[in-house]
Amino acid sequence: MKYDIIVVGGGAAGSVLAGRLAERLDLSILLLEAGNDYPDFAYLPDEVKFGHTRYAEAPDSEHNWALRGTITEEQGEIHVAQGKVIGGGSSINGQAMQRGFPEDYDNWASLGNDEWSYAKVLPFFKKMETDLDIQDDFHGANGPMPVRRRQSVAWPDIQRAFYEACLREGFGVTGDTNGPNPSGLGVTPTNNLEGVRMSSAITYLNPIRHQLNLTIRGGVYVRKVLFSGSKAIGVEAQSAGELFNLRADRVVLCAGALRSPQLLMLSGIGPRALLEQFDIPLVSKLPGVGRSLWNHLSAHITFKVKDGKTLTTGLDSSHYVLHYTSQGSTEINDMGLRTSTVVDEREERVPGLRTKYLTENVPPNRAARISCTLGLPEGSGYVRLASADPNVQPCFNYRYLQNPNDARRVRDGLRFAATLLESDSYRDVVEFRISPTDEILADDSALDLWVRQTVSTARHVSGTCRMGPDSDPMAVVDQYCRVKGVNKLWVADASVVPRIPRSGGLHPTALMIGERVVDWIANG
Repeated sequence: MKYDIIVVGGGAAGSVLAGRLAERLDLSILLLEAGNDYPDFAYLPDEVKFGHTRYAEAPDSEHNWALRGTITEEQGEIHVAQGKVIGGGSSINGQAMQRGFPEDYDNWASLGNDEWSYAKVLPFFKKMETDLDIQDDFHGANGPMPVRRRQSVAWPDIQRAFYEACLREGFGVTGDTNGPNPSGLGVTPTNNLEGVRMSSAITYLNPIRHQLNLTIRGGVYVRKVLFSGSKAIGVEAQSAGELFNLRADRVVLCAGALRSPQLLMLSGIGPRALLEQFDIPLVSKLPGVGRSLWNHLSAHITFKVKDGKTLTTGLDSSHYVLHYTSQGSTEINDMGLRTSTVVDEREERVPGLRTKYLTENVPPNRAARISCTLGLPEGSGYVRLASADPNVQPCFNYRYLQNPNDARRVRDGLRFAATLLESDSYRDVVEFRISPTDEILADDSALDLWVRQTVSTARHVSGTCRMGPDSDPMAVVDQYCRVKGVNKLWVADASVVPRIPRSGGLHPTALMIGERVVDWIANG
């Protein structure tokens, strides 16, 4: 059977795209996902269903790829969880629904991608969501994805202290971090409803699974794209140990910012020298494949919370974030601060996660942190083939903090966080700072080293198949997400992002990308 469109990867963007394309009853859609598919919500495993657990991120979970990648040379390779399940990252993430800021998308447009300005992407943010708190021109009321802000219970003491300390520093409050004026102190939106992680699989695919023009196959690993000349004609896939060639008029890669560039390179699209190294025939020379890997990083100040003071007050605890502009920055709101527990009191620590537990001898359930997030890094990393064997994971390095301005801003952010802890707002909450020590905090070189040794990462990998005009030699897709140099092949996931959003989140942007490209692919 030949399909109209094969979508490779049922993650955040892929589930959105497949679900929306299937609304066109004249199109036949095949969605292929390497991980498990769970068509019945009742049988969805708890680690995927419930948002308060992080077990799906653990190295031994079947629901993530358990990749190994480098974030800094000091830490070497670490465990990197990327969703391997229907819904992808949206099925294992922390349910943050923080959009990028208007300036992010206008910046994309200024790079030669005028279809991605804030004015042009806003309708697709609205289309994807039902905002349960705010009804205005900037928020949707009828979309599949619920958005809410946790404010229904009493504030935890650590959140109240953070809030008051930021106000005393002169920062303003915003009631809508997803609106046109997101600067300042606000509550992070979420897509957790009654404890359930509302993934793109639940919200976009489950309501439309009954349609005969949509076929969803879990446990299918796509090995490469098939070509006739420069035209994509299908994919080679592996299922239950057997190889299959599947045909389609159009192929869309939605495998994420680590796997989509790997698939392109395995298919003969990428840097010529790298493909020659692995004896892969060249289909299209695109040196930007795998370059410009963006990801957010966070450094953490940890502290002992006084006995009797609350760290959390349940699932509906407010979580505040401060978006601010670092001193000397040419970009507004390039930094973020937030406070949180070190580990949820309702679960054991899961080893191998992306966050370091810097609690020394303090019980984790009595420790908290202020996290400093570099929202708009200048440095970027890469992903490369490690083998011509599709079953061998790609090699990737985030190259965190190798850019001097990145290191400076994180250093300044941590020192700012330390001053907050010493303010009157925290006097009745903080017993003492655990790390870093005063000696490390006072010395630039020592602090830089400590950050490189302890910095943590996010699941916001992006940019490795970035969009751009023909004048950009590192662009992989045009602004319609068509892969350059070939026909009938698109990439539609976070890998096409030309610059990571400064908000510290990526999930809603990935969903928006899925919504944005539907018409272009349907009419392609």
